[in-house]
Amino acid sequence: MSRKRPKIKKNDKVMVIAGKEKGKIGTVLKVDADKWRVVIEKVNIVKRHARPGPQAAQGGIIEKEAPVHLSNVMIVCGKCTEQTRIGHKRLEDGQKIRVCKKCGESLDE
Repeated sequence: MSRKRPKIKKNDKVMVIAGKEKGKIGTVLKVDADKWRVVIEKVNIVKRHARPGPQAAQGGIIEKEAPVHLSNVMIVCGKCTEQTRIGHKRLEDGQKIRVCKKCGESLDE
């Protein structure tokens, strides 16, 4: 059984379209394809209380990004600077690329 894979990848610029962080734009730091979640830079910041230990020499309150569900984000096109859906296109050499549905510009660099 084949399972669909997320169309959003690491280092993509995305906008949050639903939830408490709606309207914020950031860069994808991590994609969890199994749970359909993404971690976005400076979006959905949570506070965690950490004890001092071998990894962290000093304890305290640590702020970090929490994952957001993929259905709540849309990719932002670099050319038209709008949130858009992702289409696919095959090049002459057979390579498959992601394209912006609004302007047709390539999203892969």
